[in-house]
Amino acid sequence: MTPGEIGFRPVERDDYALLADWLQRAHWREWWGEPETELGYIRDMVEGRDLTCRPFLFTLAGSPAGYIQFWHVAPHQRPEWADGNPWLMQVPATAVGVDLSLADGERLGRGIGSAVLRRFCELLSAQGYRSIVIDPDPGNGRAVAAYRKAGFRPMPDVTSGADTALIMQFHSDKPAS
Repeated sequence: MTPGEIGFRPVERDDYALLADWLQRAHWREWWGEPETELGYIRDMVEGRDLTCRPFLFTLAGSPAGYIQFWHVAPHQRPEWADGNPWLMQVPATAVGVDLSLADGERLGRGIGSAVLRRFCELLSAQGYRSIVIDPDPGNGRAVAAYRKAGFRPMPDVTSGADTALIMQFHSDKPAS
């Protein structure tokens, strides 16, 4: 897959039905929250009630293939967030976090997520973001492996608290393998 085949576009209101369908899928439900709640968060982002996060659809050869977002860490460096996620206070306030999910479970394990994530992080880096983090559940081995392949490495001095997340940081010099 070449970077030219991967595209990104902001989520729009017309995408809500598509996202609602994706959020119902088993591979999403395993790692994301309740579909209606998650869709509500995305609506808040799209409609301007949550300015801390930017949601996108990623496309492969022009067709929607999944969801990806980036969010600013600084607004989440507050006690109400940090109590359950102490790692938020251990990363730079200038950091951004990323999250993604492929639309179709049949595409998992094929290197698509790694390629998309790496391309997205390269674009964020080109916009000046120097610290890009991701926080997978340590039990999600497939995601952890995909993130490593995309260039993420664990941050050994950052703890997630109750081992609910593995905090990883993007390193653009680590080529996807």
